[in-house]
Amino acid sequence: MVISLKNRPIGVFDSGLGGLTVVRELIRALPGEDIVYLGDTGRVPYGTRSHETIERYAREDENFLLAKGVKYIIAACGTVSAVAAHAGRLLPVKFKGVVTPAAEAAARATKSGRLGVIGTSAAIASGAYIRELRLIDGGFEVYQQACPLLVPMVEAGWVSPNDEILMLTAKRYLEPLLDKNIDTLILGCTHYPIIAETIGAVCGAGVRLINSGHAAATSAAAELCDMRLLKDERTGGTVQFFVTDKTQGFEKVSSILFGGNITENIEKAEISI
Repeated sequence: MVISLKNRPIGVFDSGLGGLTVVRELIRALPGEDIVYLGDTGRVPYGTRSHETIERYAREDENFLLAKGVKYIIAACGTVSAVAAHAGRLLPVKFKGVVTPAAEAAARATKSGRLGVIGTSAAIASGAYIRELRLIDGGFEVYQQACPLLVPMVEAGWVSPNDEILMLTAKRYLEPLLDKNIDTLILGCTHYPIIAETIGAVCGAGVRLINSGHAAATSAAAELCDMRLLKDERTGGTVQFFVTDKTQGFEKVSSILFGGNITENIEKAEISI
């Protein structure tokens, strides 16, 4: 049986658990859509890899989703979106990264024009968020901070707001940005919304946090509607979860995001280029 394009699933991939934040936002925005999620937990983090390796991993992840017959792909990974989005634009289906939607949301939120960005080492080194923000407004003052320890902490399940090590690590990374009197902070990695309570506590009420996963999901939902690619049946969407390796923190993080344990619904993914 041939399935029409609009009744095919949305594909989402990330280096690990962070992309689950995008899945959660997609379910809220488009409860009738089917979703296929791939978390490359066996090779996380991407943010410390070379550009060539990140691009190769992204192609492998995208090919896995294409083989599942998806109609649209979201790179729920700040690193891939910053470093390898050009490869996504060559795909036979529409591709969405997280950088542009997050920059647009931050531009709408800021009052002072002083913005901060946190992300993986590769994403920050790429300068992608700075470029996007300055395309919107050349007068923005943008300050960046690489936070290489945060993704491994989330993947390990160190996500409690009461975790002293997490709090100290967040303070160490965020204080240089706060010293610049930013009023808006882009969480430039989809792992970071999982620890947004800790980040928010460090930043204080005067700094607006921009959830890149929420921004990407909202943008994708609007685009799918504009392209007339929403599923015929608007209720009862399903989610398939695939990982390349089960990790220590998966059960804890997924329970926080989805209100229950989803580990029984996870399948092992074999990916190839």
